[in-house]
Amino acid sequence: MKTLIEYPSPGRYDYSMTSKPVAPPFISYDAAIERLDWRGAVEALRKGHGLPAAEIKDVFLGPPSGTMVSRSAYIEGLGYGAKTFTVLDANAARGLPTVQGALLVFDKDDGSLRAIVDSVLVTEFKTAADSVLGASLLARPDSRHLLIVGAGTVATSLVKAYAAVLPGIERISVWSRRPEQAQKLVAGFGDRGLQIAAVPDLQAAVESADIVSSATMARQPLILGEWVRPGTHVDLIGAFKADMREADDALMAKAALFVDSRETTTHIGELIEPIASGAITADSVRGDLYDLLHCETRRRASDDEVTLFKNGGGAHLDLMIASWIVEMMVA
Repeated sequence: MKTLIEYPSPGRYDYSMTSKPVAPPFISYDAAIERLDWRGAVEALRKGHGLPAAEIKDVFLGPPSGTMVSRSAYIEGLGYGAKTFTVLDANAARGLPTVQGALLVFDKDDGSLRAIVDSVLVTEFKTAADSVLGASLLARPDSRHLLIVGAGTVATSLVKAYAAVLPGIERISVWSRRPEQAQKLVAGFGDRGLQIAAVPDLQAAVESADIVSSATMARQPLILGEWVRPGTHVDLIGAFKADMREADDALMAKAALFVDSRETTTHIGELIEPIASGAITADSVRGDLYDLLHCETRRRASDDEVTLFKNGGGAHLDLMIASWIVEMMVA
C-alpha cells in the first residue's frame, strides 16, 4: 500500500494530442486517514443530498469466487465517480485483502480526472457516515445508550463515528457472536475516554439501548422485534444480498422504515423477505435520505416510535465521500 499522495511522472496521462499532460494524484489510505474526520464525512453526505438526485449504475463481472464490481455515479454539481474493486475470498488464505480497488473522481465541468482514491478509504468513511447521518435525523435527541452488534472493521468505524457526531451518547455496548472479538474491539478504545464495554447478552442489550447499530454477516435475523422498546432507533448495515438479514419480520413490521437510497436497497433480503412474507409492503418504506433531508415531516413521528434505517450503500455515496476526500487532501 502506498503511504503518500503520489503524482505520476509528467506525461503519463495525456488525453489528447494538444492537451497539457495531466497527472492526477493517488490518495492512499495511510496518507489520508489522519487528516479526515467523521463530522466532515457526515456533512459531505448531507451536502451531497442537497444536490439533484444521482444517476447510478452497477456492473458485476466474474464468478462468485472472484468478482469484479464497478459502481458509477453522476451528480449534477458534484461530478462523476467510478469505484472498481475485486472481491476474492481466497485472498485471506494468501495474506492479502479480500477487497481491493480504487475510485476515480472526475471533474463536474470538464470531465478531467481529479484524483484516484483508495477504495478502502472511501468505503470506511462512506459506510459509517451513512448510518450516523440516518441516526442524526431519526434517533431521539436524548439517546444515551448505543449498542453495536458485530465487532469487525465496520463496528470499529461505528464507534468512532457515533461518538464524534452524536455527543449525547454516554455509553457504548458491543456484542459479537465471538465474545473475544468484542473484547478486543473494546480494548482498542481503552485510551479514548469512552464508556465502552463488551456485553454477553444480546437480548438484554437491545432491550436497554436507545440506538442499535448492527454490522454483521448474518443470514438469519439477530435482532427481534419483541426485544426493541418504544423510541429505539435501529440502524442495519450488514445485509447487502438477497439471502442476508439482521432483523426479523416483527421488527420490520413495527418500525417506521427508512433507507439510505430507494434505488440501492430493493435487492436486499432485509426488505424483500418481509415483503414476500406479507409482514410489510414496498410502500412501507417511508423515505430515503433525499426525503429525510428535504421534508422534515417524514422523520420520527413521536418519541415512542421505533425507527429503522437500512444502510444499503451506493455509488452516489462513494462519490460524495471521495469528492470530500479530494477537497481535503489536494490543494
